[in-house]
Amino acid sequence: MTWEGWLATAALVVAVVALVIALTTRRSALPARAPFRATVTAPEHETPSRPLVAFVANPSKTGVTDLRPQLRRACAEQYLPEPLWLETTPDDPGLGQTRQALERGADLVVALGGDGTVRAVAEGLVGTGVPMGLVPVGTGNLLARNLDIPIGDPLAAFQLAVDGVDRTIDVGWLRVLKFESNVSDDVAEADDDRPDDSDLPRDHIFLVIAGVGFDAAMVADADDDLKAKVGWIAYFVAGIKHLHGRRLRTTVRLDDSDGEPARVRSLLIGNCGRLPGGITLLPDAELDDGWLDIAAIDTRGGVAGWAQLFGEVVLQGVGVTPQLPAKIGRIDHARAREVHIRIDGGEYVQVDGDVIGEVTELSARVDPGALVVRVGGH
Repeated sequence: MTWEGWLATAALVVAVVALVIALTTRRSALPARAPFRATVTAPEHETPSRPLVAFVANPSKTGVTDLRPQLRRACAEQYLPEPLWLETTPDDPGLGQTRQALERGADLVVALGGDGTVRAVAEGLVGTGVPMGLVPVGTGNLLARNLDIPIGDPLAAFQLAVDGVDRTIDVGWLRVLKFESNVSDDVAEADDDRPDDSDLPRDHIFLVIAGVGFDAAMVADADDDLKAKVGWIAYFVAGIKHLHGRRLRTTVRLDDSDGEPARVRSLLIGNCGRLPGGITLLPDAELDDGWLDIAAIDTRGGVAGWAQLFGEVVLQGVGVTPQLPAKIGRIDHARAREVHIRIDGGEYVQVDGDVIGEVTELSARVDPGALVVRVGGH
């Protein structure tokens, strides 16, 4: 075995062990969650009007339809008005339903679905001041992870949306300036949460991470059946086939600076940086700092380079800075309020796990403090 092979093997072993330690430590540190119970007693006299809750629900997600009577009962037990229940459709993944909820006087709009539903609801709430709650039932649940919203416990997530505090966060907007080609039919059907992009080019909201290159290709190739069985791990499986993908020739311009050429495997534009599996890819990214964090990822040496990068990211997540004898992969970080990217030959681009298409030119900007979300009070 060559030295690259030994390095790849060692890095992968260390990464896996560190990942297990990180997940175990995080799981053991979380307090046990008590079963959901209504704690509000019946009022003895007339009380001020209670907030109207609207659920924008994706019925294609497993278990969402069964949650309707439970959530309705939870509202009744807390003397909330009869909630609005607005279901998404393939033609409208949540934007129109959110606007309808606002027209009907909703005080809290709860996104009940995956990342695509969250994006659509957020787009409808930007600039309104009406808070968004999250009941995550998708595969990635990226924003929920970054806000410490309970995952796998819908009633607890709803209770947090009712009892939590409002937090104002930034949103990102990505605009495709030039397409290489439209996304294939297979990709378009890969995610029921995928927004209707028939009116492109336009601004696409992202709350966590947008990216071009390896990450977008990985999302595009993720198998639906495998996602249903093993969740976010399906994305890592899909990524294996792209480990030897081409390095992109790009030109990147940050804010008012001159464009700089860059050879990369992937370019990530982040509003926050926590991913599934306890991995923090953008350690300096904050949801409310008014900046976009950019990561340019490049590797050489095939699998060995990716193994080194993965090992470093995982180890840094548990506070360990690895010292390897040779570096054949790198991540360069930068910050900006606007970024402009040109890609020779075109490449896939994604926003929060939704693939838009193959593009040759795009821009992204931050919209500071544009969205109110309901989070825990800690």
